[in-house]
Amino acid sequence: MRKPELLAPAGNMEKLKIAIHYGADAVYLGGEAFGLRNKADNFSVEEMSTALDFCHTKGVKTYLTINSYPRNEALPALEEYLAQIAHLPFDAYIVADPGVLDAVREVSPERELHLSTQANTINWRAARYWQQQGIHRINLAREMSLDNIRETVIKVPGMEFEAFVHGALCMSYSGRCLISSMLTGRDANQGECTHPCRWSYHLVEESRPGEYFPVLEDENGTFIFNSRDLCLLEHIPALVASGVHSFKIEGRMKGINYVASVLRVYRQALDEYLASPDEWICRPEWLDELAKLSHRGYTTGFLFGQPRNVGQEYESAYIRSHDFVGVVDEVQSDGTLLISVRNRIKTGDVIEFIGPSMRNDSFALSAFSIIPERGAAIPAEAANPNQRILLTVPFAVEAGDLLRREKIGSTCSTTNH
Repeated sequence: MRKPELLAPAGNMEKLKIAIHYGADAVYLGGEAFGLRNKADNFSVEEMSTALDFCHTKGVKTYLTINSYPRNEALPALEEYLAQIAHLPFDAYIVADPGVLDAVREVSPERELHLSTQANTINWRAARYWQQQGIHRINLAREMSLDNIRETVIKVPGMEFEAFVHGALCMSYSGRCLISSMLTGRDANQGECTHPCRWSYHLVEESRPGEYFPVLEDENGTFIFNSRDLCLLEHIPALVASGVHSFKIEGRMKGINYVASVLRVYRQALDEYLASPDEWICRPEWLDELAKLSHRGYTTGFLFGQPRNVGQEYESAYIRSHDFVGVVDEVQSDGTLLISVRNRIKTGDVIEFIGPSMRNDSFALSAFSIIPERGAAIPAEAANPNQRILLTVPFAVEAGDLLRREKIGSTCSTTNH
């Protein structure tokens, strides 16, 4: 049985290190140009070099996204960019546009090439065509069913295939969207998407200008384009059996809490299946863990055919049961934790520490010390974002572990497939 790669988003260096700490086999990141997540922090050329050294030291593959659709006037800058990064030992470039593919061939002919989901590969003939163009791996369109994936893997031997298993879905065909460009002038296909599918819309009757009527979806809101998030955790056995080489997690613009929490669930679930496929079950605690993240409810998307029940496939707002409040920067020699605070915490809060291998430990804060700029620790009853605190806990913690707190009055959502 082939072990699929677990591929994680890395929007910046911190997220990259978190992804590796929580079990990623490979990461994908973007540079400062020609990717499709220009609003992510992304990496300068110098930062790419540092990231590659770190990843390769850890045995983690690193892929660079160059998957925008540049116009003629951008081609000289593209060629200059490719020459600038040619010396960097990326394991592959992720491309979508044939023109970008052609430019990479000229500048870095030895580079392994992966095809982005933006290329909308939806059938085996398209996959075979891209194989003939020298593509090594294809990220299949999210609109493919499981049966189509199986057939495509069989009919195109020698090609690696990648499938999204978790993250946000776009209401347009594999992200090829023009709504942002039309409404705001910011082109999603150039990495500038403003996510208008997440906006609220109203209806105006032409004889009553200025009178707005909500486009009703359900009791929760009017977000008519706002898809639920993808979650294929329960279907890991079928995806492994399909022959897919890589399980991809969406989210270069998501925070480290998202990256850590999703990875640790999928890492354990995949490892347990590969170790004992006949005994594998999808543990309820994995689904509960994913429900604690900010999400819009979960869906299996197109995996089992065309989703027809709009009421089940669309949600109006984010669901979140827990707040991310901090990250462990260092475990000092005496066991004291040095923690970067990301959301306000105070004594009396019940704080949960999460780490790789699904480690969860909770305790009520009774005391901590804030480290001011001058370096001397001072006691306090509350700490604010961007402060660092010293804390002692009665259990084992590692650098890179995260802290979270249950939202007051929250109830965890469950998956709805």
